[in-house]
Amino acid sequence: MIYGILFLALVLVVFMAFRKTRKKPAEAFPEAWKPLLLDNVQFYENLSEENRTIFRKRMMLFLSEVHIEGVSFDLADLDKILVAASAVIPVFGFSEWHYNNLSGVLLYPNHFNEDLEFHDEAQGKVIAGLVGTGRYENQMILSKKALYHGFSNKTDKHNTAVHEFVHLMDKTDGMTDGIPERLLEHQYITPWLQLMHKEMEAINNNKSDIRNYGGTSETEFFAVASEYFFERPALFKRKHPELYEMLAKSFQQKPKTR
Repeated sequence: MIYGILFLALVLVVFMAFRKTRKKPAEAFPEAWKPLLLDNVQFYENLSEENRTIFRKRMMLFLSEVHIEGVSFDLADLDKILVAASAVIPVFGFSEWHYNNLSGVLLYPNHFNEDLEFHDEAQGKVIAGLVGTGRYENQMILSKKALYHGFSNKTDKHNTAVHEFVHLMDKTDGMTDGIPERLLEHQYITPWLQLMHKEMEAINNNKSDIRNYGGTSETEFFAVASEYFFERPALFKRKHPELYEMLAKSFQQKPKTR
């Protein structure tokens, strides 16, 4: 555990140094990445050609502003593609969006525990992703295994990386509380709260197809419902039409399906 903490401290020093010099122009999207993106990200596949071009530019802008670090492994192109795509998906409806509350993403090879250990001997709560606080403020930690699963399984309504980026969007008003005050117009906040609490009650009474973790807190409900919204938009619209419209207002987009 001590070794892991010292390693993370060193990585954070590198992150902070990078953050001071990260104001660089976005590079062109590599041609070799295009088939990887198309084959692995359904959200992108469902876009028009015009919007695909915009999506790729937004990915490269994100990569010019946020440093991604592989912990105990070398990053592959697909690692960077999936992290950047996860960042762009929930904010694609906003023409100008910068994750000012994020400077780096630490990608672990596997799930980890509360002590940020990921080896076989790690004990305790199993975590697939988190937005850092305290010494890890402005950092995100993701499991590579969970990252890939979120894009390979297209039917489970679950995407860990998108979940964590939605938390960052939630946090832009200073609090991660499940109330997207910077995203929703004021008159929709009360209806959102009413819908959220109604659906959380349904989850906790086993009367909802939104996964159980969404019933643990308002914060997690917003992120879990958002995963469903982006992963299975047609099903979400059919099962939860009011929530669908509220999230469409929040994210200023309606994900397309084919």
